[in-house]
Amino acid sequence: MAVLTIAKAINEGLRAALAGNPKTLLIGEDIGELGGVYRVTDGLKREFGASRVVDSPLAESGIIGTAIGMALRGYRPVCEIQFDGFVFPGFNQITTQLAKLHTRSDGMLSAPVVIRIPYGGGIGSVEHHSESPEALFAHTAGLRIITPSNPQDAYWMIQQAIDCADPVIVFEPKRRYWLKGEVDITAPSGDPFTAHLLTHGSDATIVAYGPLVPVALAAAKVAEQDGRSVEVIDLRSISPIDFDTVTESVKRTGRLVIAHEAPTFAGIGGEIAARISERAFLSLEAPVIRVGGFHMPYPIAKVEDQYLPDIDRILEALDRSFAY
Repeated sequence: MAVLTIAKAINEGLRAALAGNPKTLLIGEDIGELGGVYRVTDGLKREFGASRVVDSPLAESGIIGTAIGMALRGYRPVCEIQFDGFVFPGFNQITTQLAKLHTRSDGMLSAPVVIRIPYGGGIGSVEHHSESPEALFAHTAGLRIITPSNPQDAYWMIQQAIDCADPVIVFEPKRRYWLKGEVDITAPSGDPFTAHLLTHGSDATIVAYGPLVPVALAAAKVAEQDGRSVEVIDLRSISPIDFDTVTESVKRTGRLVIAHEAPTFAGIGGEIAARISERAFLSLEAPVIRVGGFHMPYPIAKVEDQYLPDIDRILEALDRSFAY
């Protein structure tokens, strides 16, 4: 058992993957000598060499396209996109090519490409550095999308993504990179495409993922002081979504609040709300309520705290739910 930050846990997970399979390699901008903007790949080039940890040109489309070609030749490439807002030059490669290769080849080809994307706000950065574009990718069939919220998941989920035969996008919550927690390097944290029930409760369910999981847990603790028993679910996987775990929880509690940093309009929360309304309509004591970012471009850093969902906004959503 070790105490690691999320960033260090991903680093150790990548190290284990590189050591375990000579066909695994990393490719991205400044990931070698610099160790990445957030130092997530720090030390890996020194340990495994420039042919395994490749500093690429500033060309996201080229990074993804090269990785697709390498995957078709039997390699396990792991791409790093420096910031969420920089992924869009590679969007066509991901959604038009990578996601469809397996189906287009009638199952004869697989493209086990992993794409790491630091995402979300809360770091006081400039334009194009605080986006949450997960819904744009989740709409594309053929991609798996996961997001760890703690070091244990970060260590294991990056390795599980690399082992997966399908393309996997790993959205890493950048403002949580320095969050510390225990990591058991001998015990995987389960199927990465299933949700985890973090707290048990009887009155309401909060579903969150990535950067908002600590906020949801904090909101549940405050609600407990008011006599409300709240279950918190870490979704972990955005595609596929573990609707069974969410449905079972809502059938116990009767209320559901969904929280994510991305805008609520056409977001992942809307898909969950619709599915739960179909699956557990007779169990619901109130409408499903979504908490998220506003339908606007991400604001400048000095006002981002007013944009990002916080404890108060989740508690206000719970109050609205209990008012029915």
